[in-house]
Amino acid sequence: MPLGIRIFLVYFLFVGLSGWFVLSTVMDEIRPGVRQSTEETLVDTANLLAELLRDDLKSGRLQDSNLPALLQAYGRRQPQAQIWDIKKEAVNHRIYVTDANGIVLLDSTGRAVGQDYSRWNDVLRTLRGEYGARSTKEDPNDPDSSVMYVAAPIRDGGEIIGVVSVSKPNRTLQPYIERSERRLTLFGGALIVLGLLVGGLLSWWLSGSVRKLTRYAQQVSAGERAELPHVSGGELAQLAQALERMRTELEGKAYVERYVHTLTHELKSPLAAIRGAAELLEADMPAEQRQRFVANIDQESLRMQQLIERLLHLAQVEQRQGLEEQVEVPLRELVGSLLDAQMARLESAGVQVENSIEPAVSVRGERFLLRQALSNVLDNALDFTPSGGWVRFSAQVQDKDLVLSVFNQGPAIPDYALARVSERFYSLPRPATGRKSTGLGLNFVAEVMQLHGGQLLVRNADDGVKVCLMLPRACR
Repeated sequence: MPLGIRIFLVYFLFVGLSGWFVLSTVMDEIRPGVRQSTEETLVDTANLLAELLRDDLKSGRLQDSNLPALLQAYGRRQPQAQIWDIKKEAVNHRIYVTDANGIVLLDSTGRAVGQDYSRWNDVLRTLRGEYGARSTKEDPNDPDSSVMYVAAPIRDGGEIIGVVSVSKPNRTLQPYIERSERRLTLFGGALIVLGLLVGGLLSWWLSGSVRKLTRYAQQVSAGERAELPHVSGGELAQLAQALERMRTELEGKAYVERYVHTLTHELKSPLAAIRGAAELLEADMPAEQRQRFVANIDQESLRMQQLIERLLHLAQVEQRQGLEEQVEVPLRELVGSLLDAQMARLESAGVQVENSIEPAVSVRGERFLLRQALSNVLDNALDFTPSGGWVRFSAQVQDKDLVLSVFNQGPAIPDYALARVSERFYSLPRPATGRKSTGLGLNFVAEVMQLHGGQLLVRNADDGVKVCLMLPRACR
């Protein structure tokens, strides 16, 4: 299972369970919270009525006063109040008053006058001097028919002379409870979804960063050129830098070891030739033969020097992960400067050169590397061009690529060697001397093309060989 999915699942379980627990806990507290608030209001109302009724109850004028009519008028009122999005169209309080024996003297509904309420908890406990309250179902079979009663004592000095009780049906609170539950469910669910979305984005970001670093490590282990990905975040950035340092150290050690072996192997042949010639020179021999052995030493020394220099150039290119600069490089001017530098060789070899590149054609890249690559291609072309032959430089756009072509007249490359000419140390004998080169020139060109996002192609053409340097048009 991918790391991102595992992170998201853990986050989902944590946020989901935590959100569900908090939401269910708050939901469970809504109903008792509303009822507690209502009970507190009923307590205030009962105590206010107790003070208002005290004088009439004490004087025995309670039933003869205008309170019964006022309570009946109160019961018929239609407030038409808009409380949030709930419309209140009727009053729901019931008020009754008992004497010191619990006999109902006054009832806003008119149903219980004269009845004995002394056994109801609201009246019984209040007459005892305690807090009196009760919740009673109007219909024993309907759990939603409960009514909350809260009583307050009517006192004459320190004596309780009666009780006033105020009630409110719980069903009148239900719309407000349901509204709170709906809003809480909506907002709570939205917060949970938002939390999961944040978790999903976090897991996607983490897994994406890890995938970038993993892909980078795989490319490095496969020997490919790879640019260190940009990842944000303290630990991830530190991990990326640690991978880069590890890559540099490991590649450096492996690279040095590989090049030491390569250099040792390639230097054996010229060193053996030099040593053999030196041993022979110690003996007496004709001057002509001595001159031939001296020339061999000079040629092999030059070969060693070229090998070391080209290995150093190739090592510098292979170790690089990208271009150090990207500037506009006019190709006609670049080729012209190379031809000027090789003018003496061209004249001595009797090779004709044609630079047919349009002046407006240019590429965007590193000028120094492009010049070195073209110099290697030109050297290779001159090695295989017969006296009186010709070399032609041209450039054209093909689809998404800019193709710089170098054609040289001369023998075709054998089929068995065509796919290997850009391999390191692979070389064909030169027609003029029969000797091989270092085999590093075209390998260097291929590395430069790869740095520029391009490609080296070598193929046989009519009456010669064509080398194509293909660069993406994005580099133009």
